Amino acid sequence: MINFLHHFQPQRLAFDLGPIHVYWYGLILVSAMILGLITAIKLAKKNNIDKEEVIDLAFWLIIFGIIGARLYDVLLNLAYYLQHPFQILAIWQGGLAIHGGIIAGLITIAVWARKKNVWLWLAIITPAVALGQAIGRFGNYFNQELFGKPTNLPWGIPIDLVNRPNQYISAEFFHPTFLYESLGCALIFLILLWLHRKKKNNSHQNQLIVLLYLCSYSLLRFVLEFWRIDDTPLLGAWRWPQIISLTIIFVSIISYLILSRYENNQQSKKKI
Repeated sequence: MINFLHHFQPQRLAFDLGPIHVYWYGLILVSAMILGLITAIKLAKKNNIDKEEVIDLAFWLIIFGIIGARLYDVLLNLAYYLQHPFQILAIWQGGLAIHGGIIAGLITIAVWARKKNVWLWLAIITPAVALGQAIGRFGNYFNQELFGKPTNLPWGIPIDLVNRPNQYISAEFFHPTFLYESLGCALIFLILLWLHRKKKNNSHQNQLIVLLYLCSYSLLRFVLEFWRIDDTPLLGAWRWPQIISLTIIFVSIISYLILSRYENNQQSKKKI
């Protein structure tokens, strides 16, 4: 795998169907969505939830998740998109920011499941999201985007001259940050699955699964930003995704402490 990445030159186009061009980015995203949906259906079945409900929610999550991810990326690169407004619709070229997708997804589930058990639905969806991220990051590989700093390590990936930043124009191999994030998300996915296997259906355990996902992915993203070199707004020495990641970590920890205290108070009242 390492040697393959070091020497393989990825191409955006997967194949043609007459006048229709099929890109690897799209194929990989669709595969990620399908496998994520299968995972959510299996977890829903374990919680006695009909798969039709999962499919209904997934429909809206995919729509609003893509819109949120694209809108977030547009806002981060507003100057470019103001000059090239038609590029806003060209999502097959990349430009889906995961933080925007996560925020849009949380809002969508909160609205859709407002009369249901919101934490249960969030706990069912989060492992599917982690799996989707693990798969979907390979789309960035074929688009030759979101790679890291130059490296001489044997798993460095070649980047076409046209896709290299000007300051690294003489470098040939770069850190495969897509792979680092993919492996990290795969590990998060396995941990969340393990928690699902161990949990009983109560709100506190569902909250743990959701907040652990938010916290662990944000920590992963915070660390990887030290290697990534794609353009993003800066606040002092910090990249914008690092600021958002730290914010999510802080909010997740505080939320867990507050919810745990509330749960303990409720249990104490039952004993009285």
